[in-house]
Amino acid sequence: MVEEFTLEDGELKLVKKKVTKREIPPDIKAVKLLLEERGEATDEELEEEKRKLLNLLNEQN
Repeated sequence: MVEEFTLEDGELKLVKKKVTKREIPPDIKAVKLLLEERGEATDEELEEEKRKLLNLLNEQN
């Protein structure tokens, strides 16, 4: 949100207000929801997930 003010009679007066909205992709919304529900992953959990994903990739090759 962007607001522009001018000084009139010693008081600030709102002259222009611009509100912009941005569409967030659904996958980012889903990740944000999961993080809010479960909390952030620990370093150990992230390392374990990394190992699992690397093993899956190696199995496919």
